[in-house]
Amino acid sequence: MNILLIEDEPNVISLIKRSFSSLGYETSVAMDGQTGLQMALDNSFDLIILDLMLPVLSGIEVCKSFRTKNSHTPLLMLTALSTTENIVAGLDSGADDYLTKPFKLAELQARVRTLTRRVSGKSHESDIYSFSDIELDRAAKVVMKGDKPVVLTATEFRLLEFLMANKNRVVSRMEILENVWDINFNLGTNVVDVYINYLRKKVDTDPANKLIHTVFGMGYVMRKGA
Repeated sequence: MNILLIEDEPNVISLIKRSFSSLGYETSVAMDGQTGLQMALDNSFDLIILDLMLPVLSGIEVCKSFRTKNSHTPLLMLTALSTTENIVAGLDSGADDYLTKPFKLAELQARVRTLTRRVSGKSHESDIYSFSDIELDRAAKVVMKGDKPVVLTATEFRLLEFLMANKNRVVSRMEILENVWDINFNLGTNVVDVYINYLRKKVDTDPANKLIHTVFGMGYVMRKGA
C-alpha cells in the first residue's frame, strides 16, 4: 500500500512511518500543505493522511482543493481538534474519516484498513442506486432528483448513499456514524441529525412524498409513505 502523509510534526511522522513500514506500507511525506497537495495531485496513492493544522495551506484547504480533482482516494484527517464543529468542517471539506491526537497506532492501522477495504469493496457493487425519483451514481458522484441534478457535499453524498443502500431498513445513528464516517463518535453527538436535516432540505422537499423518516428512539429509514 502506498500512503501519502501530510504532517509537520517530526515525532508524529517518525512514529507513523515506523508503524506502516512494519506492515509493508510505503509512506511518502510532505511537511506543508502546498507540497502535500501537489504530491497528492501528481501521484497515485492508496490513501492520504492529512493533518488539519499545516504550514502554507491548512488541511481544510488541501482537502477541498484535492477533492475538486480526485473524489475517490480515501482521505483520513489527523488532528488535535476534536469538537463537533471541527469534525463537521473536516468531513465537509471531503475527508472520509477523522482521528484525533493523541492516538493509538492500532486504531490508526484499523482506520486505514477500513478505509481502503471500503473503497475496494465498492468496486463490486452496482454503481447506480434508485429510489422514488432519486438516482445516485456512485461512480460519477452525481445525484439526480427527477431531471434535476442535486449538489451535495462529500459527506451528504455518502449519507444518502448509505440510506439508499439500506432502503426500507431502520438504521441507527451509530450504524450511520460507523458506515458513513468510519468513526465511533460519542453517542451524544448530534452530527448525524444535522446532516439528515441538510439532506432533507436538498432531496426530500415534497411534504406529500416524504422519503427520509425518523424512527424515534431507533434511528432513520428511507422508505415511501409514513
